[in-house]
Amino acid sequence: MRYGMGPLTKVLLVLIGLGALASIGWNFFLKDRFGGGAPKAAAEAPAKDAGAGKTAAATPAPGKAPAAAPAGTGKLGSPTNPLKVSLVSFHGYAPALVANGNSLKTKPGSIYDKLGVHVEFVINDDIPTLTTLFESKAAQCAWRTSDFWAQEQPNLRNSGHDGRAVVIVDNTQGGDAVIARDPAIQKVEDLTGKSVALLQYTPSHGMLIDAIESSSMTARAKKQVKTVFIKPEEGTAGVRAAFVAGNVDAAVLWDPDLSLALRDVKGSRAIYSTKTATNLIYDVMVCDQRELSKPDNEALFQKFHDGWLEGVTAARANPDNAVEALVATQEFFKLLAGKEGKPFVKGLFANLVWTDLADNARILGLVGGTNHYERVYARFDEIYRGAGSLANPKSPVIPPQESYDYRFVKAALARNTAAQETAAKPTQTFTEQGRKEAMTAPAAVTKPVSVTFASGSSELSKRAQQVIDKEMVPFIENNGRAYFELSGHTDSVGSAAANQALSLSRAKAVAAYLEKQWEIPAARLRVSGQGSGKPLCDENAPQSADMTLDECRSLNRSTRLAVFGR
Repeated sequence: MRYGMGPLTKVLLVLIGLGALASIGWNFFLKDRFGGGAPKAAAEAPAKDAGAGKTAAATPAPGKAPAAAPAGTGKLGSPTNPLKVSLVSFHGYAPALVANGNSLKTKPGSIYDKLGVHVEFVINDDIPTLTTLFESKAAQCAWRTSDFWAQEQPNLRNSGHDGRAVVIVDNTQGGDAVIARDPAIQKVEDLTGKSVALLQYTPSHGMLIDAIESSSMTARAKKQVKTVFIKPEEGTAGVRAAFVAGNVDAAVLWDPDLSLALRDVKGSRAIYSTKTATNLIYDVMVCDQRELSKPDNEALFQKFHDGWLEGVTAARANPDNAVEALVATQEFFKLLAGKEGKPFVKGLFANLVWTDLADNARILGLVGGTNHYERVYARFDEIYRGAGSLANPKSPVIPPQESYDYRFVKAALARNTAAQETAAKPTQTFTEQGRKEAMTAPAAVTKPVSVTFASGSSELSKRAQQVIDKEMVPFIENNGRAYFELSGHTDSVGSAAANQALSLSRAKAVAAYLEKQWEIPAARLRVSGQGSGKPLCDENAPQSADMTLDECRSLNRSTRLAVFGR
């Protein structure tokens, strides 16, 4: 998540075709960006997929797939047959490198060595599909962001394979953001009519779609957001370049290009980020289901899981060593540290959380509360299907619980009472003073929800409660650090005074339900009644929003949640 994806790797295109050897990948001009070298050539010319109607960049031919390592001897995870894990150059994976002794291969005395397992990390910045990795046996496990995993698992099954996530390794909290250089853009709704640069079918794309769909824009206004898809071979550097040059009004980026863009464009700002939407993007490790299903391998994957989380503890305790692990194993970070300095690399750690056992338990809902991983998996499956990113749009929806192997986290949690207790504690504290301070800035985005009431009543019906549960609560859960203004609104029919009073009583009813049924802290909500004073649609000219008068009034009769970050 992170953030989801690695600084060089979130560029995962729509997967083309359903063949067993289908794969995607591209190059990221590392030396061109940080060392002055020439960019690498694309693997192949773009290929057209007649079925999907899309163009894929750099689709490797079967002969260009990652070569399988020589068949190892001995049990998987042994010195002669290490567990191979495909990574990209990303600071979210530093704990695994620390666990391996600051090395791609397990060093004597390292965490993994002491656990009795040998792991070999393989850096694949030209990103192969899981089908390619698993068929060639180039790796038994690979990184994926939770949103992209929701895209790829249907394609993996279509190829005759399957996988399961086995551990959540990081959670972006500031490392992904919608940023703007235009002073007129202060919130998501201000993107109407503006140009936004991003990479298609990446967490940036999903994040922007989610924000726009959750906003108070009319359908017409949403269509007027001008998305500018940067060529995938240009990577996030291309998105940043378009933003810095002033060719676009806004951009969606992740670190390190996010931090560099904000530094290089005076007055630029993040209008919506994972610092607020803390439960939106996760990185996971996905492993081949064939290997996971072998009883003899259960202990191996348990050690892989546990060793990574021990690496989190070690990296948190010594972040300078985590920087050294990145520089020692990944050319990207060697070049980045040489150009920007090691303190810059270390500063990137502040925008993500290396997730330990307690974090995994909380995110997976194992100590009560929502399973955020499964919620996000289902949400992004919906988003990307709607955006047309699946190679086979008719692929069946995979239940989120079939995407994760819970054996390893449950076993680790059963042995660790302290982690259970930590996971059960709230991760955020909300106060009246904190809410006041957060609300001095504009709302990042405002979501209108059509909570219906009987005429003249403020009593919540069962149907209204279901709408709150389905449309409002997930939005609150996405934005884990945010405060909210919960405001009631009416159409213009009736007296202004009556509408104001009714809208306030209805907003209070919604707030009371959220506090009682979902344990949303009262200090997190500011409740107000706006009557007909802040319409989303002009009832005197509904046609300007491509609406009928009834549709316009229905939009105005809503309960709205405005998000305020901190």
